[in-house]
Amino acid sequence: MIKNYIKTAWRNLLKNKFYTAINILGLTTGLTVGILILLWVQDETTFDSFHKKSADIYRLENRVGTGGSIQIWENTAAPIGVLAKKELSQVKDVARLTNNFSYALFKYKDKVFNEEHAAYTDPSFFTMFDFKLIQGNNEKPFVDNNSVIVTETTAKKYFGDDNPIGKVITADDTTSFTVTGVIKDFPKNSSIKKDMFFPMSLLAKNMYTGRTDGRNIDNDFNQFMYETYLQLQPNTSVAGLPEKLKQIHLRVKADDTDVLYLLQSLPSMHLYKADGTDGGIGTVKMFIIIALLILVIACINYVNLSTARSMLRAKEVSMRKIVGAGKMQLFMQFIVETALLFLLATTLAIGLMFVLMPSFNHISGKELVFDLADFHIWKVILITMLATLAASSIYPAFLLSSFEPLKALKGKVSARISDAVFRKVLVVLQFSFSIALIAGTFIIGKQLHYIRSKQLGYDKENVFGFFMRPGMQKHFDAVKADLLKQPGITQVTRASGNIVQIGYQTGDNYWDGKGKDETMMVRPIAIDNNFLDFFKMKLQSGNNFTGSQADSMHFILNETAVQAARIKDPIGKKFKLWNVEGTIIGVIKDFHLASMKNKIEPAVLFYAPQKMGAIYIKTTGEKAPQAIAAAEKQWKSYSADFPFTYMFLDEVYNNMYKSEQRTGSLFNVFALIAIVISCLGLFGLAAYTAQVRTKEIGVRKVLGASVSGIIQLLAADFIKLVLIAIVIATPVAWYMMNKWLQDFAYKTNIGWMVFVFAGLAAIAIAVITISVQAIKAAIANPVKSLRTE
Repeated sequence: MIKNYIKTAWRNLLKNKFYTAINILGLTTGLTVGILILLWVQDETTFDSFHKKSADIYRLENRVGTGGSIQIWENTAAPIGVLAKKELSQVKDVARLTNNFSYALFKYKDKVFNEEHAAYTDPSFFTMFDFKLIQGNNEKPFVDNNSVIVTETTAKKYFGDDNPIGKVITADDTTSFTVTGVIKDFPKNSSIKKDMFFPMSLLAKNMYTGRTDGRNIDNDFNQFMYETYLQLQPNTSVAGLPEKLKQIHLRVKADDTDVLYLLQSLPSMHLYKADGTDGGIGTVKMFIIIALLILVIACINYVNLSTARSMLRAKEVSMRKIVGAGKMQLFMQFIVETALLFLLATTLAIGLMFVLMPSFNHISGKELVFDLADFHIWKVILITMLATLAASSIYPAFLLSSFEPLKALKGKVSARISDAVFRKVLVVLQFSFSIALIAGTFIIGKQLHYIRSKQLGYDKENVFGFFMRPGMQKHFDAVKADLLKQPGITQVTRASGNIVQIGYQTGDNYWDGKGKDETMMVRPIAIDNNFLDFFKMKLQSGNNFTGSQADSMHFILNETAVQAARIKDPIGKKFKLWNVEGTIIGVIKDFHLASMKNKIEPAVLFYAPQKMGAIYIKTTGEKAPQAIAAAEKQWKSYSADFPFTYMFLDEVYNNMYKSEQRTGSLFNVFALIAIVISCLGLFGLAAYTAQVRTKEIGVRKVLGASVSGIIQLLAADFIKLVLIAIVIATPVAWYMMNKWLQDFAYKTNIGWMVFVFAGLAAIAIAVITISVQAIKAAIANPVKSLRTE
């Protein structure tokens, strides 16, 4: 029986090659894109879930600040985790992680590398997480402070095929480290990814040896720079833990009354912030909806064409019933026909995914591997295919199997109004989805343009920079003087960090009028006396630094800092940053010092040449290569063994919005695909309409109808449906994109013109699609269509 179903289904598909091709093309495209998106979603939602103890592991974070300057820090102070393990029975273990800032250059024989992803960690890191050592001892990974753990790839880079255990790596020509373990490369869906690990005890030694203030890594609550992971006892509730952690903190540092603790579960780190707000889950949900929409659009094509052509198969169904076929047999026949079509489409989709995966990875920033031996790949494919098959096949099969045979054979079966209305509703849905995606594309593009064109409060054009090594930093004045003599270099300045994204924050400050329990988190940056002129930044009041020794006691605040501190007439008022007490000499106009997803925060500019490790060079566009070459020459004269790396500030700025740029690129692709699939269905329906109205068109032409009149006749109904789709899609798209824009503190206005353009684009595409068949029908010879009458 099944064999007969398949044979009959195959014959029917071959008999109607045009409609078969349209259906296969639409379904193949929909399945390919839908499965690719769902594979992306699966990767995003399974981050960090491979750890066996993931349900018991939490990252400790801080909620810091009061009033309008509340922030959440992913990093904590070093002692809190260790003290929690000692004092709280709920805490089973603790592991800390902090980036390496002690060493830059690593050597093995004649190989030299600049490792950017090295870190300090506790030995418990290798037992808490499932990052297993393939060589070495998980229980005792570090033999002493001069031990280092490397990943497989890093070991291969340094030592080739030699056994890395016992090999010695030299850091900055000053410190030797012996490899005591090799860790398996981190999974692609791991939030933690490093290449090299040093013992936390070494950091404690380097940071605190020789200090006279009594601070050490076990009591220093001033440095918030550690990722702290707590492993709780199995089935332990986190309720009450944040307050207990706060009390431990206040016992050691009583003035941090505004510090609160948050515990974020390991599996949620990738997509959520510690307070439960969106950290990426919104984008995942958006892409799930898009995948479903594209699959639904592909299903609608099949349903529409199947139901529209059902009248042409009425006599076939009736003959089958007369010779004894039951309704269930006919139902199964049409289900098998659809399944065969889907099998062909799925086979083609799998082939397309192999071809398109590199491009998809490039656009999405992923490293997905399409491995058919992976069970998870097949799970996504089968679930997607079966769900789409069920959505596409049941109604057409039910409709085709329900004809009354005698009426059909007498030619008395006519299309039901409900079926025609149903098809129109599906077309409206298709184009509503497509128009919403087109509008989304326009809005994302508009926001990205807004980000690129907005005045930031400083000029970043034709500026590149890099961090100087100590020797170069010490001789900055000589370096600057030499660089200014070079062609293509117009200005040189320095600072302690990156102006595009000032990463460091501190609440260690004081001013007259500060409340007892008040904390103002500020972003401090040390700048040179020509920094403001270099970046064309404007003082609202007061004066700039002069470069004199007295400037070490002076501060410049931005407008937001003055407002947050409620300082009236700030010039000359006292201000303290860390241990430096001084006066405010200037107020600078607000400038963007982080992503536009964040409001401008309080900033303090101070003068401390010993902290200014970043050099900035302004060049002219056409002579940028000469300027870079001159900078590299200076670099090599002080740091010959170190690789020279630099970055233009435009590039640094754009990198902050990579996620949004990828979202925009994916939206462009998805909108295009949705339109293509919708147009395939519209093309098929237009061809069917022209086919069933052939004689009507012939009569109209004989009676004098023009070609344009015939085209208008055939296109009018479809254009009405597209107009209805525009009305439906506009509020939906506005709501979705307005929600997406809420992630930005500074954003463009959506504007009604976006929806006008999206609607006009949809109408134009629909008209072009319909016109192909309409023109063909309108210019056909009416004699041929009327010959049988």
